Amino acid sequence: MDLSSQILQYVISGITNGAIYAVIALGFTIIYNSTEVINFAQGEFVMLGGMAVIALDGISPLPLGFSFLLAVLAVTLVGIALERFTIRPARSSNPIALIIITVGASIFLRGVAMMFWGKDSLGLRPFTGSTPIHFGGATLIPQSLWVLGVAVVVMAALQFFYKRTITGKAMRACAFNRRAAGLVGIGVNRMVMVSFALSAAIGAAAGIVIVPITLCGYDVGIMLGLKGFCAAVLGGLGSSPGSILGGFLLGVLEALGAGLISSGFKDAIAFFVLLLVLFIRPSGLFGAKEMKRF
Repeated sequence: MDLSSQILQYVISGITNGAIYAVIALGFTIIYNSTEVINFAQGEFVMLGGMAVIALDGISPLPLGFSFLLAVLAVTLVGIALERFTIRPARSSNPIALIIITVGASIFLRGVAMMFWGKDSLGLRPFTGSTPIHFGGATLIPQSLWVLGVAVVVMAALQFFYKRTITGKAMRACAFNRRAAGLVGIGVNRMVMVSFALSAAIGAAAGIVIVPITLCGYDVGIMLGLKGFCAAVLGGLGSSPGSILGGFLLGVLEALGAGLISSGFKDAIAFFVLLLVLFIRPSGLFGAKEMKRF
């Protein structure tokens, strides 16, 4: 394989990974906009989605699509429970305390997953076969198209939700000014709960579509969550378009760095980029000094 084909292969891999990082970053953005809290349990939503669909596919004769929906629903309920029983009782605390609560929730969910599924990594069959697609000297597996497709659907659905639905517009109002939103009759607590439900749902969807590509275990959410956070900061925390762009950019940079320099730097690249952005432009590459949310 010549250098141009190698670079094309790395870019394709980076776009696939970047789609996942973008969806995870959107989960951070949704909750940050409604609570100004960084939810470090977001990676566990991704892990739970993957583990749940594996369990459902193994114990039931249901079609994979139906298992997908059930897994997303189950993780959505986990997100609602997390908000109702941990965040809401402490809503008067400062943001640092709430962030620590999400870290504790992350550890708890990881422990529960280890108890249920053990420490071994588990896999899932590809959605539509595994015959690779060849073009331009590079190879693309069909599951990568599912990853990209689900990511695009999630992004489009979120934009439609925010701009065309009453609940979405209420969430945007809460993001801009929670006090003013409450004064005009918007249920701020309900909007926070909806934000956790949405964040959990899209995190679960991301976890499900990557399981056939990478095995899923109780601890995979740690690194995925941190990389999603890096993508959100890179694009501009609080900005949905920035999170999407940041996710794809991080995925491509990571793949090129791992392929052209060393695979040992694969995970380090995300954190190097995070530190660089925080030093040079704390608002993110695609964020303004006064961030435009959503």
